[in-house]
Amino acid sequence: MTPGDVFFLAFTILGGLALFILGMNLMTDGLRQAAGSSLRTILGRATRNRVSGIAMGTVLGTLVQSSATTVMLVGFINAGLMTLAESVPPMLGANIGTTISMQLISFKIGDYCLVAVTLGLILQLAAPHPKLRDLGTALVGFGLIFLGMNTMSEGITPHREMFASFLKGIHGEDMTSLVRGVLIATAITGIIQSSGAVVGMCFALIHAGVFTRIDQVFPILLGAHIGTCATALMGSIGTNIEARRSAFSHLIFNIITSCLSVLLAPLFLKLIPMTSGDLLRQTANAHTAVMLFGSLLVLPISPLFARFVAWVVPSRKPLPQRSFLDAGLVEYPEKAIYAAIAELQRVTKICAHSFRLTIDILFHVKRREVQEVKLNENVVDEIKKAMKDYLNKLTRRHLSRRQAIMIQHLNRCMADIERIGDHIDEVCDISIRRSRSREARFNRETLELLFSLYEAADRILHLVIQSLNPENQDFQGMAQAILAARDEYVEKSINTKAAFTEHIANHDFPPIVGMFFSEYTAAFDRIVKHAKTIALAEKQPYFWIKRKKLERMAEEAPGYTPPPLTDAHDFLDRLHADEYL
Repeated sequence: MTPGDVFFLAFTILGGLALFILGMNLMTDGLRQAAGSSLRTILGRATRNRVSGIAMGTVLGTLVQSSATTVMLVGFINAGLMTLAESVPPMLGANIGTTISMQLISFKIGDYCLVAVTLGLILQLAAPHPKLRDLGTALVGFGLIFLGMNTMSEGITPHREMFASFLKGIHGEDMTSLVRGVLIATAITGIIQSSGAVVGMCFALIHAGVFTRIDQVFPILLGAHIGTCATALMGSIGTNIEARRSAFSHLIFNIITSCLSVLLAPLFLKLIPMTSGDLLRQTANAHTAVMLFGSLLVLPISPLFARFVAWVVPSRKPLPQRSFLDAGLVEYPEKAIYAAIAELQRVTKICAHSFRLTIDILFHVKRREVQEVKLNENVVDEIKKAMKDYLNKLTRRHLSRRQAIMIQHLNRCMADIERIGDHIDEVCDISIRRSRSREARFNRETLELLFSLYEAADRILHLVIQSLNPENQDFQGMAQAILAARDEYVEKSINTKAAFTEHIANHDFPPIVGMFFSEYTAAFDRIVKHAKTIALAEKQPYFWIKRKKLERMAEEAPGYTPPPLTDAHDFLDRLHADEYL
């Protein structure tokens, strides 16, 4: 082969692999968008029991691959919405689900890949409904998967003898070659971060005639299972200990499963060929068989497995506070409202912790602290979605007048806390941008002005935390304290801005310093504004806990017949009548 031949062969294979990975990502993203909030519902149901957990995990793994599902699990645990023990069954199911999606890819339908791309693109461009457009994206991705496999196969086929010679050391006939193959596949999968892509490469090599026996593919499948854990491990960096343990549980499970499969390789290699005469189907079946084997071993002892993971990944720190949103409380509306207020307090504490980190970042931008702020922002977003789902379930119960109004306030408060989290994240971003400009450096006097305003906003945030204690007997009194502190803040903010504006007018600082200073103060003002909105909700006469109702169950709400659809023209015609545009 000439250097030119080597160059084009390398990029044919790499290009085919890139198409395969792009197709996997498009298909996953399309299905995820089409499913929407259903994915969160599926994951929420996974905590009911081990059987439902592995079943829901299998559904998710089939739709969005095991690594993406495990990252979702890590996020749920980091938000306190799931425990390590609860995450084990869906993690097992996610591994099974990934093999099911690869089963579909193993069928020889590559000749129709461009048909899938064309139909998918037509749906993307012409479908009237967003979910149909998302399914079009998934269909385009599905077609690109096969186009990538075909591209790799066509590039490899003329040089199959060379590839066969190069890969001859990977097979399952002896332990050394088997372990070597597992380690190589683990490294490659860890770099690519997609077990599906590595299995797809196996399919391409089989189609090109490089692999002709199941024992040549078996080590690669086992290594792919281990290497795919890199995605969740990287996604768990900076999360709490339970979330990191969840990522490690994925790795530990796949290592144990792969090691047992190595020991039982003679049995697997004898049984798998009986499932099909086609090597592509045998590979897909082996992939599924290994994951089923490991999952069926671990599922009955999943609580013990969780304790084993906690022992392997120890920590002296206490476990993070778990969510108060217990689905079992929905039958007791007053208890559910009590839990929702406690959850609001929990998430406000997370925001306050991030706000404390931003003042450190203001002086010195450190990667770990920035990452913690970003992760906390994701946690707040997850809790907001969980709160909305929780309150939606509560509306299906027969509520008293006060309870019906109370959940509106709770929903509004959660939205305000989420916006506080957004503005705290914005403060972090401002500091990062300012650190890149020498001209934007603050002197001591400017920092004194800014820090004084920060302290006032921080005090208000802690008053909000105190006010959201469900044990409070006087929410209205606590709200009044927040409003009084807010009035003091407004006066201080006006004076601080006036003092700084005078410095800018006298050219004591360059204009860029003024730009960053105004961005900081605007973010602080918005945080205080949302704290005020929370206080106004708490000040309402319906915002309180009726303790004698805590143990009272509520039946499901009576049936409701929605009114007929209103003709939009009755309203829009009013706008068209006013010719002011």
